Amino acid sequence: MKFEPTDRQIRSFVLRKGKMTTGQKKAVEELMPLFAFNPTTWIDFNQLFENNNPVWLDIGFGNGESIIHAAQKYPEVNFLGIEVHLPGVGHLLMSIQELGLTNVRIIRNDAVDMLTLFIKDESLAAIHIFFPDPWHKKRHHKRRIMNQNFLDLIQKKLTKDGRLHYASDWEPYALEVQELFAKNNWLVSQTTGQKNEQTDKSQPNSNFAPRPEWRPVTKFERRGQRLEHGTYDLIMRKT
Repeated sequence: MKFEPTDRQIRSFVLRKGKMTTGQKKAVEELMPLFAFNPTTWIDFNQLFENNNPVWLDIGFGNGESIIHAAQKYPEVNFLGIEVHLPGVGHLLMSIQELGLTNVRIIRNDAVDMLTLFIKDESLAAIHIFFPDPWHKKRHHKRRIMNQNFLDLIQKKLTKDGRLHYASDWEPYALEVQELFAKNNWLVSQTTGQKNEQTDKSQPNSNFAPRPEWRPVTKFERRGQRLEHGTYDLIMRKT
C-alpha cells in the first residue's frame, strides 16, 4: 500500500534553517540511519523496538531534553519523538549515543501526517505535547496544533486509559486548550480523576496539574521563567 502526505494547507510549524553545531551535523550524518526513520507503512512498534513495551510519543520535542530525561528514568518504556527541525534532531541523536539509550526512535516529519498515515489506532500509551508554538498573533491562531480535529485524531491513537499531556508557558493558549479539553467527554483529569472543567479565569492556575517527574524543566521553560511566564500542565486520561 502506498501512502501519500495528507493534503493540509495549514501547518503548525515553519521550517527554519537553524544553525547546527559540528557535533549535531556529525550525529545527523552518522546516527540518523540507526535511530531515525521515515515510515512508508503502518509502524509495528514491537518490531521497531524489538519488545512490546508501551510507547510514549513526544510531538515537537525541541532539542529532546524531555525525551532524554524520561528515557533514562523509564527504561521499560519506548519513546518515539517527532520533530521537523534538524538541529534539535541532531542534539537528541548526540544524547542517545552519549547515554547509550536503546529505547528512543525519531521521525523527522510532520506529526499530524505521521499520526494519520502511519501510527495505528490504540497503539500509544501516552502523547506529550510540550510547549508547542503558541503563534501569538491572533491571525496566526489557526496554526496552533491543539484544535478539535487534532484531538479527534489523538483519541483514536491512544490506548484505553492512555495519557495526553500538554504543557505551555503561554497562559492564553493554555486557557484555550483547557476549555477545549473540557468540551471532550473522553478526557478525564489524571491528577484529580474528574472531568476537566473550564477554568475560573480569575484564578489562571486553577485545575492545572503540578509538573510530574517525567517532564523536566527544559531550557525553553527556563527562558520563559526568566521572562516571568507561568507554566501550565494539563494531564488527561482517555476514558
